[in-house]
Amino acid sequence: MLTGGTRATLRGTCNRTGHPQAGSILVAPHLEAGLYDAIVAADAVVCGGGGQTGHMQSLCRGRGIPVLRVDEADLAALVGEVTLDLENGSILIDPDPATESAAVPDTAAPTAENLGAACAVIADFQDIRSVNSSGPNAKRVDSFFIREEFLCLAAGLSPLDAFDGGPDETARYGQAIAERLGAFVEELLPDQRLILRLLDMRSDHAASVTEQSAVAVEPNPELGLHGARWLLGSIPYRDALHRVLDTLSTRLGDQAARVHLSVPFLNDADEYAQLRAHLELPSTLPLSAFIETPAAVHATPQICAAGASELFVGVKDLVQFYLAADRGNHLVADSYQTRHPAVLDGVRRVVEAARAAGTPVRVFSLGIDLAHYLSELPVPDGYMMCTAELIRVLQPDTAPLGSPS
Repeated sequence: MLTGGTRATLRGTCNRTGHPQAGSILVAPHLEAGLYDAIVAADAVVCGGGGQTGHMQSLCRGRGIPVLRVDEADLAALVGEVTLDLENGSILIDPDPATESAAVPDTAAPTAENLGAACAVIADFQDIRSVNSSGPNAKRVDSFFIREEFLCLAAGLSPLDAFDGGPDETARYGQAIAERLGAFVEELLPDQRLILRLLDMRSDHAASVTEQSAVAVEPNPELGLHGARWLLGSIPYRDALHRVLDTLSTRLGDQAARVHLSVPFLNDADEYAQLRAHLELPSTLPLSAFIETPAAVHATPQICAAGASELFVGVKDLVQFYLAADRGNHLVADSYQTRHPAVLDGVRRVVEAARAAGTPVRVFSLGIDLAHYLSELPVPDGYMMCTAELIRVLQPDTAPLGSPS
């Protein structure tokens, strides 16, 4: 199991088309950005490769869509109706529907009080509604985090095509992003805010959503031209971001200040300062930073001193860079350990440095790791969790967070 669900078993019809079929079980060799529509329409996903914390797997985790990985050679047998046994991580061909059961018993130890000022990792505004309607503990969620690339996928936008299309296309892209963000803000409760992680389109993801622009073929996209290093080289993105901010200000007035920006895939304070200058952001606009590389862990005090308004510890990327284990490669899944002492030491250093600098800091956690992090790490200002897993903490009578991997 790459991500869990809320039921012990789930029955459905296999969808091998790559196109959205509501309520189906999507079957695909690998999960990629081009399958976004099919993924969000599915009740479950079965794939032949990938890791627990790949981008599309994280999308599924946020939606509560279970993902089961099997040997790719076995995918051919998945046709018609099947039942996923989510407790045992197996698939039943032509099973008896009477074997389906209700929710898995709750075994989760962490409570809403442990989350601090919680941040929900979301894919669309429906996730905000789900969190805010989850009961009285929803008030513990003071922020919602959204990746710009997920906004693009949901809206059918191709950023590279837009940026290569000239000023008018760039402006239309910025307008479209702002309109979606404005709709998100309208779903917020008082005192909640929205954090936009600036565009972090790796070349392999870009290639699956780009129709016209040339995309470089990189041997290792995770370590390639993306995140802050790509943003520093793009004038059209800067112009698009200004259109986003201007449109939000016109549409929302003072409420536009509820949208905060965050820098992805950052290495050090120089990169942070250079990007802020390159984007020509007003000095009054908060700009937070993602700490997801070992270099950024080392540079945390300097990044705080450079003016980062807040820090977000991206544990999923830290794991793969600390342990040299690709989070999307199931062949090294045993080496990808979210509780490895080296990773926890890095997270501990970030939290301690941020607290010493007076900079708010939040730590991402998978549901299965939260109890461990609570016992082993210094207390951050809050934890970040994908929507479905967060709701299980906010609603202690719902399904469990899952079994350790």
